[in-house]
Amino acid sequence: MKVLFIEDDRMNRRVVKDMLDVAGAVMTEAESAEEGLELLDANQYDILLVDLRMPGMDGMTAIRHIRARGDAKAQVPVIVVTADTAPDLREQCLEAGADDVLFKPVAMEALFDSMGRVLAKAAGEGGFIR
Repeated sequence: MKVLFIEDDRMNRRVVKDMLDVAGAVMTEAESAEEGLELLDANQYDILLVDLRMPGMDGMTAIRHIRARGDAKAQVPVIVVTADTAPDLREQCLEAGADDVLFKPVAMEALFDSMGRVLAKAAGEGGFIR
């Protein structure tokens, strides 16, 4: 499984990479939303993990860009990974096109459960899963 994690904090990327390594997933790191969008243009990913609060373009805007694409990559599953706890944040993320929202610090079980649900849903809808 190929995962793209768009997150500006190196330590957060490292923690999630260590978790994904346990499952045998290959994670590509992007330090900004702009870099993440460029990587998505050039590569295929099974799932995207996206932080919300980043310098430059924020994660919510990046998700909207992804969903507005005119190709199959517009359907790649997206899970928001955030420390933000605003009361209506989950609804805002889902409205922007995210498939799920996880709050930091992320536990391995929560990450794998979310990824499993999101990927199963995408496969059941004839979505992005190859």
